[in-house]
Amino acid sequence: MKTLWLNTIMRYPWLLLLLLLALAFGASVGGKNLYFRGDYKVFFSQDYAPLQDFEEMQRIFNKNDNISVLVVPQNGDVFTNENLTLLAELTKEAWQTPFSSRVDSVVNFQHTWSEYDDMIVEDLVQNPQDLTAADLQRIRTIAFNEPNLNGGLVAEDGRAAIVNITVQIPDATETNDNTAEVIQVVDFVKRLTDELSSRYPQAAFYHTGVIPMNYSFATEGQKDMETLVPAMLGLIVLMLAVMLRSVLAMLATVVVLVLTISVTMGLGGWLGFFLSTGTINVPIVVMTLAVADCVHLVASAQFAMREGRSRSDAIGFALDLNLMPVFITSATTAVGFLTLVLSESPVLADFGILSAIGVMVAFVLSVTLLPVLLLILPVRVKVSPEHHGGMEKFGGWVVRHQRTLLPVTALLMLIFGSLVTLNVVNDEATKYFAKGTDFRDSVDTQEEYLSGTDTIDWALYSGEAQGVNAPEFIAKTEAFAEWLRQQPEVDHVTTLSDTFKRLNKNMHGDDESYYRIPQDRELAAQYLLLYEMSLPYGLDLNNQLNVDKSSTRLTSTLKNLGSKEIVELEDRARAWFAENATGIRLAAASPSLMFSHIGETNMDSMIVSMIAALILISALLVVALRSVRLGAISLIPNLGPALVGFGIWGLISGEINLGLSIVASMTLGIIVDDTVHFLAKYKRARDDGKDAEAAVRYAFSSVGRALLITTVVLVAGFSMLAFSAFRLNSDMGLATALIIFIALLVDFFFLPAFLLRLDKNNQAHCNTPHKQQELKTETHPASTLTGETL
Repeated sequence: MKTLWLNTIMRYPWLLLLLLLALAFGASVGGKNLYFRGDYKVFFSQDYAPLQDFEEMQRIFNKNDNISVLVVPQNGDVFTNENLTLLAELTKEAWQTPFSSRVDSVVNFQHTWSEYDDMIVEDLVQNPQDLTAADLQRIRTIAFNEPNLNGGLVAEDGRAAIVNITVQIPDATETNDNTAEVIQVVDFVKRLTDELSSRYPQAAFYHTGVIPMNYSFATEGQKDMETLVPAMLGLIVLMLAVMLRSVLAMLATVVVLVLTISVTMGLGGWLGFFLSTGTINVPIVVMTLAVADCVHLVASAQFAMREGRSRSDAIGFALDLNLMPVFITSATTAVGFLTLVLSESPVLADFGILSAIGVMVAFVLSVTLLPVLLLILPVRVKVSPEHHGGMEKFGGWVVRHQRTLLPVTALLMLIFGSLVTLNVVNDEATKYFAKGTDFRDSVDTQEEYLSGTDTIDWALYSGEAQGVNAPEFIAKTEAFAEWLRQQPEVDHVTTLSDTFKRLNKNMHGDDESYYRIPQDRELAAQYLLLYEMSLPYGLDLNNQLNVDKSSTRLTSTLKNLGSKEIVELEDRARAWFAENATGIRLAAASPSLMFSHIGETNMDSMIVSMIAALILISALLVVALRSVRLGAISLIPNLGPALVGFGIWGLISGEINLGLSIVASMTLGIIVDDTVHFLAKYKRARDDGKDAEAAVRYAFSSVGRALLITTVVLVAGFSMLAFSAFRLNSDMGLATALIIFIALLVDFFFLPAFLLRLDKNNQAHCNTPHKQQELKTETHPASTLTGETL
């Protein structure tokens, strides 16, 4: 089969070229089915428990997807005529936001007060341009004393205020993406604040909330596709032209790369995948991995041509030499990616599947289309049989210093590997975007002036209609809200119990001694009914109460925390509730909470996937190398780079987020590439009768330069992701590049010394006449590659 395949390439290159291009075109057409989803829910499967809790809460109460406009006056005081006029105008115009259902601010806060036997409900701020100093002081006092305003819609020191716009955008589905609606909402609000900024230059505007976060997911992902992929392709073209020292070989490689990406994404379209922030970097990953396959074949062909072989013989030699290691490296890399299907996040599983498809497409095209192009294009290499380049000299240096290299490299690996314990799983959803992006800058500014942007919504279910009016229920709600306010992670709590206390005071002539929970259920129900009937359209209590008033929703605004702190707060809250509020069901949900949970659970699933990948890859190596000994030897250079890399990451950052949780499984397959190619060349030389030292020298000579080139390209490729404003991609790219670079160091310094120590036997592993013939063929430049030799 191998002979038939090689002969077909050699005899019918043009026919094969046309056939491959036709197949590639047919596969690539599927790209028309791809679409982009920018909403954050793509990170969660439909049966994910925290997402189900969130959607249940959205169904029972009004949806609370929002875009908040933070207004920061230069004079540091919201309560001036000009600044309140600005807030009033912004509040009024914000009602025109597409899909808006509610607008809340200090201006339209429904303030209640008693006048004789009547309760008055009205906007806290009216005609702000005409307010006297006494009016402004009264408004300031009310705002600072009202729990729903102080620290929520107004900063505790009055330096900033928020206008919160609640929107009802249809949920994204498999057939209907809501990215267009998200962009429509954000664009409208940005135009509005830009226009107000020109008339009120004394204030700065910032945009936070779920909708701007979704907007950032969508726009930053598309920006990466438009900038990083073309930039990476250009970088690869430049690097290949320089390192391969052949423009034609570079062009052949680039054709394979472009078709690999096109076919991969086309197959993804045919198979029903979609693009998202998590999968948008698949082209970069596939492109860099495809380079490795191509470079090994091109470098081996150049190696043979430099020894004096004809182009066709050199290409046949390169295919024969690299078919097994290229297939094994592709298979192991694909296995590493496929283990990501165990991830808790479907978008990361999609990333793994698409990348695995791309890796195997790259293998097929590199062993079919690439040799065809190299046969057709007039590639030339200067003949230099006695060539002793840098790799040959470096291999000799390693052999001479093996006794020193082995303990030194082993010690360094142990030292840095032990630092892996410095890392902690800690996902901060608010820091998914780099500083300098609008969303991240807005989040940081809001944290500085008012509060964090992370939230947890708590639903309290009484289990009976009108149950929220029961004094016992209100008391437990109040106690829970007070407990939350005492927690160091919490900046603000909005609760219906505060409204009940305010209404009770109003109905007793604003007597402060009655600022407490009503003690009669019927009275509480009447207060609430009277209040709701007085509220204007759009400012009702549907964001805190369900239809039959059997449950209520509290909202706690948190500091911008990591996943561990958020999950720990939830656990403490559930424990408090179980002890102090029996008979009431508690549910907790929010985007921040969902990301926190998936960051924690995804690491557990990735540990399982890494173990599975290690077992499968080790089995493949033993079969491919036909040596349990070499398979066992390969374990250290396969595992070592990831341990060392994460040890160094512990010094650099120490935080493992959702993107980094997949790096270990993903890089395991990539790391194996270098090890397999080195061991394959080493074993070939040993089988041909060479001793261990000569085999190491041969491995460096035949594959060292290719390993160096592929590592440089892979490191550069994954480092390009560092320019992504989406931190999950940038951190993943940096960590992967670091581990791949360490893998080369391990394979160049530790592995040869380890082989020379454990594989001392100077006798050939196999010294059959057939193997001797292969050795003879390889060591005589003028000989041709016969079918028998192949």
